[in-house]
Parts: sequence; C-alpha cells; structure tokens
Amino acid sequence: MLVATGIARGFYGVQALTAADLTVERGTVTGLIGPNGAGKTTMFNCLSGVVPPEGGTVTFEGVDVTGWRPEAIAQAGLVRTFQIARGFPSLTVLESLLLHGDRQPGEGLGAALLGRGRARERALVARAEGVAERLNLTPVLHAMSTELSGGQKKLLEIGRALMGRPRLVLLDEPVAGVNPTLAIEIADRIAALRADGLTFLVVEHDMEIVKRLCDPVVVMAGGATLMQGSFADVVSDPRVQAAYLGTRVA
Repeated sequence: MLVATGIARGFYGVQALTAADLTVERGTVTGLIGPNGAGKTTMFNCLSGVVPPEGGTVTFEGVDVTGWRPEAIAQAGLVRTFQIARGFPSLTVLESLLLHGDRQPGEGLGAALLGRGRARERALVARAEGVAERLNLTPVLHAMSTELSGGQKKLLEIGRALMGRPRLVLLDEPVAGVNPTLAIEIADRIAALRADGLTFLVVEHDMEIVKRLCDPVVVMAGGATLMQGSFADVVSDPRVQAAYLGTRVA
C-alpha cells in the first residue's frame, strides 16, 4: 500500500535520513521503532508531505506522491497525527471533529435556499458522532478539548484523522504520556479499526504496545532502515540490540 525507497533528508547540514526504506502492506498495523534520533518523525514528515524528501520516492497505492503537498496527500487517503496532540481551545470535541470532515463544500446562498447545507451538516454531525463512539469519546463529546485527559486528547487526534476518511493513517506515538490502562485501550481501538479494514503505520517507544499491536515492525537507526520483520525477529536481532543498547555486534 505504501512504499518508501531511499528516502533522504537533511537539515542545516545534518543528515536526518540517509537511505531509509519501508513497506506497509494493506490491512496491517506496521510498527516503526528505533532509538531517539533514528529519523522516525522525519520519515513521517516526508511520507505525509510536511517536508519534501531530498532523495528517494514515496509511492501510495501505486501513485508516486513524492513531494506532494500535505493536503494533497491527505486527500489521496494518507493522513497522519502528530506526537504532541494539540487541540483548539475554543472548540468542543464535536466541533473539533466537524472541522476535519472531508469534502466540505462550504456555505453558499444556493445550498442554503435548497436546504442542502443543513442536510450536509446533519450527515457530518452523524459521522462525527459515529467516530466519537468508536473511540469512546461520546461521554466528552460536548466538553472543551482543553478539559480532556492526555489519553482522550490522543483519541481525539485519531478521531480527527478518521474524519477525513483515510485508508492509511500514520500515528506518531499514540500512547506517549498516557497512563498504562488507557494506553491499552488506545491500542485496542486501533486494532478494532484495523479489523474494519483501516491500515496503520505507528511510531511508538512502548515495546509492550508494539508487541501487542504491530506486525510487522520496521527498525530505523542513524537515519536508515536497519531491518523489517516480526516483533520476535526484530527484538532478537543483534543489530537492533546494538542500536538500542549501544552494544557491539560480533
């Protein structure tokens, strides 16, 4: 579904990515792990168009999207979340979800006179309520986003991504800073969405969550891809252990 080959990107003379590759198969939750500074978030930024790669290609569902603008990539069906969940302080959870609905035509006199605007709005509200229910956000649907817990803000971030009707979602540390109980709930919600046909690429440092959720797993180190395989193969590989622990590989 997603193929990234030879992705390179530098910043101010420092090479964040040298020659990174990864493949995401349809219907999987693929993990992307690596020590701090491995280039995981830069890879996400290149895949989602936040920054253009300086080398390599990104192909999504058979289409070369290398260098596309973020909104064009999102409209094509590839959406990402960010490591720090930022909300709109003046909006409720419902309003935050509505803001991210796909294919909104805006308001116009003709639509208003014919009642089309109200029909579209009702459909969009129904969709937002459905997304909230899938993510257990219904009890806080009318709460301000600033009133949410850290875990609920992460779920809202996922919900906003889902409002765009994506086919592949890039999740950047979806359980970072979340208490263990809610972290498991978030992982279970992601697994349920995958069972419904959605595909995910997930950056995560919590290895228990990666083990529970992800197959396969891609490992990055030093701006390049180290390996891709099952969780068991990855954690037992001496190269991965060296990258994380600083031990020497015989």
